[in-house]
Amino acid sequence: MNILNVDPYCYSQKARQALESFGNVEEIVYSRSQLMEKLHNVDVLILRFSHRIDQEVLDRAPMLKVIATNATGTDHIDLEYAEKRGVEVISLKGEYEFLRNIHATAELTWGLILAGIRKIPTAFDSVKQREWDRNRFLGNELFGQRLGIIGLGRIGEKVANYAQAFGMDVIAYDVMPEKALKYPFVSMCSSLIECIEKSDILSIHVPLNDETNKLIGRNEISLMKKNSFFVNTSRGAIVDDEALLDALTTNHIAGAALDVLEGEGVDGFVQHNNLIRYARNNDNLLITPHIGGVTFQSWEKTELFIAEKVKQYLQYGRDKTE
Repeated sequence: MNILNVDPYCYSQKARQALESFGNVEEIVYSRSQLMEKLHNVDVLILRFSHRIDQEVLDRAPMLKVIATNATGTDHIDLEYAEKRGVEVISLKGEYEFLRNIHATAELTWGLILAGIRKIPTAFDSVKQREWDRNRFLGNELFGQRLGIIGLGRIGEKVANYAQAFGMDVIAYDVMPEKALKYPFVSMCSSLIECIEKSDILSIHVPLNDETNKLIGRNEISLMKKNSFFVNTSRGAIVDDEALLDALTTNHIAGAALDVLEGEGVDGFVQHNNLIRYARNNDNLLITPHIGGVTFQSWEKTELFIAEKVKQYLQYGRDKTE
């Protein structure tokens, strides 16, 4: 079995050993063109988010049986075409019990909130320029503010729990309103619009699918409170980039912090993205390069979990991995 890992940086040694127990593992970083040249004899492809695995790539991999990614989101993979080709896509999607032990993205959400409302990155930049002017960085406290959470799943619930320590009021909207019984300290909203309108800080924690694509569009952003703060650590395509940019440019909202952007991973993306261009010269937008799950602990846990799922699938078939 030929296994190609195109994201070997800091890859878990335990996961590597699990893969080596049933195949020949090659670890190398490829450009897109190089990857397509090397896929002709690959049985298993391991990756994080370094490549978009679309029809063009899949057509160059006649032997491919499995694509494995230690992520919940699979929008970087053409799932429909992979299924048509008979390629199994193994990810963390739906692994709710396992994922409850992964804390990285929820923790980063709070890092982004604090960094944004207290202007921490800009303040540090000023000190590096040998300045010491604290009046430039007047910010806001979290205590007593209302946090709105869109999607009260395994990340949303962690973010809500952390909010209690800051003395915040927590409201949420979820397509499963019965979750209100599980979180008595969270006030469930009857609609997405209600949650948006009432939030001082709005944080997005829903998966990307047909229903959530552009869930936060121009109308929804227009309904946000004046001087509210927006956070997205889920998927970039959930938000209308241009509508968010307009809200920032006109100071309709105080600021935003994003760990994800639509189109990330496409060649030239960083150079041409309007939000990144805006953030270079404005301190009310903070962007990080999709680092929500990027911790040593989360990578080791998820990579080992996925490696074991791949092993089980190849040995026993689909039923044993579900």
